[in-house]
Amino acid sequence: MEAYCVKCKAKKEMSDAKEVKMKNGRKAMKGKCPVCGTGMYRILGK
Repeated sequence: MEAYCVKCKAKKEMSDAKEVKMKNGRKAMKGKCPVCGTGMYRILGK
């Protein structure tokens, strides 16, 4: 899953990506940047 890394300022492929459910019931992917290790988050469609 590809997401935007705020620290690197570029789109990268997430490592350790897991699907999570937000408080409002929507799905999202949570992972880490393979380069700098910063947490990455991507909200998925309905």
